[in-house]
Amino acid sequence: MLMIGLVAASVLAWDQLTKWSAVQYLAQIESVVVIPRVFHLTFVENTGIAFGLFQGRPAALTVIITVSVLVLLIGACRFRHRPVSRRLAYGFILGGAAGNWIDRLRHEHVIDFLDFRVWPVFNFADAFITTGVLLFLWFTLTAGKGKKVLRDRV
Repeated sequence: MLMIGLVAASVLAWDQLTKWSAVQYLAQIESVVVIPRVFHLTFVENTGIAFGLFQGRPAALTVIITVSVLVLLIGACRFRHRPVSRRLAYGFILGGAAGNWIDRLRHEHVIDFLDFRVWPVFNFADAFITTGVLLFLWFTLTAGKGKKVLRDRV
């Protein structure tokens, strides 16, 4: 449980620091070109969830996200004896979810600023949640593959 907590706390700290920086430096200028037509830093206040879905329902979303974070916290106990890779992935998801949850409590929206121009603007919490979920999918799809190879050779 300690590893999950440390990973989640690190993700949360990085997420909140970068969002604070976005509010301080990007809110007034809205967008900065980092790589023309490829990557910009663009300030967005997202009142919805992924891809801007469910805009304009801040109270309902806050309740749903609060329940989700609580479920993740409770679920963390089940992962304390899992492999390091799964605990890392779980910490990514928990830390990212907590980061976006804090935004909703403080601002009634999530602060997004990473803009690759071919994808909706997002933040580091979103990136860590996505990475954690993809890692879980990878681990699930590849579970037992090494054992099968060994059985086939014997």
